[in-house]
Amino acid sequence: MSKLPIGILISGRGSNMQALVNACAADDYPARVALVISNKADAAGLVWAQAKGIATAVIAHGDFPTRETFDAAMTERLEQAGVKLVCLAGFMRLLTPGFVEHWQNRLINIHPSLLPAFKGLHTHEAALKAGVKEHGCTVHLVTAELDSGPILAQASVPVLEGDTPETLAARVLEQEHRIYPEALKTLIETANRPV
Repeated sequence: MSKLPIGILISGRGSNMQALVNACAADDYPARVALVISNKADAAGLVWAQAKGIATAVIAHGDFPTRETFDAAMTERLEQAGVKLVCLAGFMRLLTPGFVEHWQNRLINIHPSLLPAFKGLHTHEAALKAGVKEHGCTVHLVTAELDSGPILAQASVPVLEGDTPETLAARVLEQEHRIYPEALKTLIETANRPV
């Protein structure tokens, strides 16, 4: 089976990266991780990926004069590795329109809310403050507008009495780890299906 080479962008521990890597280990999964890039040299996810024998790279955003040159360096490195699709997994940088356009329909993200609700940061706090009964996560195609691309998959969890941002985040994260690999698989298989 031919597996699509993917790249994963992280900034921290990369728990969603780990979920994707573990899914890719299955013989019948349609992707393989060709490269993990972090914008932070001390990202714990890099150590984990290296231990799994996955190629990694650090491209520090502070080394570049503009966001555009930083994003161009990432694209160059991803293409050198043969990457065909990019997954954002806790990558804490806003991407330039040029990067998004270059990877159009081949760039996906997992966001910790039921989009279109609670875009941006601090979603769990926002959900609790709003008093919603359901919260969750969304896998979506990335577009130039923040957290606004077409939705590929969602999963919800109940908001419980006494929840804190931390307890809610932990339940949502379990669902993130489940739906991200599923959504990626569906996206690849749908793209490769004969018309």
